[in-house]
Amino acid sequence: MESLEKLPNNLKQWLLDFVHTQGVPEDWLPIVSCVLTITPILLVFPLLFALTTVFERKGLARIQNRYGPNRVGIPWTNIRLFGFGQFAADGIKSLTKEDVVPDAADKKLHFLAPVVLAVPIVLTFSVIPFGKYLVPIEIEAGLLFFFAVGGMAELAIFMAGWSSRNKYSLLGAMRAIAQMISYEVPLILGAVVVVMASGTLNPVSIAAQQQSDVWLGFATWNVFSPWGLLAFILFFIAMLAEANRSPFDLPEGESELVAGYFTEYSGFKFALFFMAEYLGLFAAMGMCITLFLGGWGSPFNFAPFNLVPSYLWFMGKLVFGIFFIIWIRGTMPRIRMDQLMHFAWKFMLPLGLLNILVVGFLHSGQDTPVPIRMLQWVFAACVLVIAWYLLGDRLAGGKVPKPRKYRFAE
Repeated sequence: MESLEKLPNNLKQWLLDFVHTQGVPEDWLPIVSCVLTITPILLVFPLLFALTTVFERKGLARIQNRYGPNRVGIPWTNIRLFGFGQFAADGIKSLTKEDVVPDAADKKLHFLAPVVLAVPIVLTFSVIPFGKYLVPIEIEAGLLFFFAVGGMAELAIFMAGWSSRNKYSLLGAMRAIAQMISYEVPLILGAVVVVMASGTLNPVSIAAQQQSDVWLGFATWNVFSPWGLLAFILFFIAMLAEANRSPFDLPEGESELVAGYFTEYSGFKFALFFMAEYLGLFAAMGMCITLFLGGWGSPFNFAPFNLVPSYLWFMGKLVFGIFFIIWIRGTMPRIRMDQLMHFAWKFMLPLGLLNILVVGFLHSGQDTPVPIRMLQWVFAACVLVIAWYLLGDRLAGGKVPKPRKYRFAE
């Protein structure tokens, strides 16, 4: 009952009225509250995953100048639904496809691996504020909970590769774990600077603080500061690597590792891996929005924008981020494994550590006059830009890339 006290009065009164009108005992109120909290998450984000698969195929087809899915529709009719029946066909195929398990595999771990991957990822949604009063669980260390629970993905991937008793699967699992651990460091460093600036680990408070200050009618999102912009870029890049998205989709390098750690998975188990990867991307993008893009808030402090429901602002930012990620996949080639590791440890990690020092420098001068504070911002921006240039030049070995000429086959 303590969690119910944190609800707004109108929402709490609605919940009480709902329980009384349905004849539910008041002792069941916490259970009803949990069901009403969990059900939207289990409905909205899997549906978003299904729609994203279609939008991604259509988007990549448009980029590559070809047709996307446009055939699957209502059976025995000529209604094609513009190809949006494709995800239903894929789901039915996954449910009815034969579940092949190697004879030498560890049957229990082979079965548990996709479950261990999917369940913690769903739990990460519990601390993301989807609206002004729409957060499943508000805890003071919500950001710590998010990263702690999300870190179980490495365990599930190792279980999948090792239990398959396949050398390709094991190599794919080890390569995926190396990638995820390497990029988890800059991911957390990007979040640490927000914690230093806001003074809290509570995602709800972090989102609210970005709406409390207004400058010339604009909300002061963290991404609009020098340290926030760099942290956002580092967080976003590391998020793509954590979710195995292009150009960091090396764990699924079909040409080298035959689909990586889930080579020996088929049917619904493979679908669980596929869904968990997308849900993890949605959760990471939701936390990125909360930390840097104002969370559920509007970018403008004007009356027409403030009338839009907060959850629509959050979902709009999430959908825009998803389409941007699809655009990246359609335009950037996959990089090599050595390039991936060098980029994490020689470029992103030093920039993340330097950004922490910059935030400490700016935070120590909060009580200074505005002109001096603006000079501090300019100085911090110059330091970060110079460091970006020097580290990038060192990573490239001092070589200047030459423009390439593309010729079409005749």
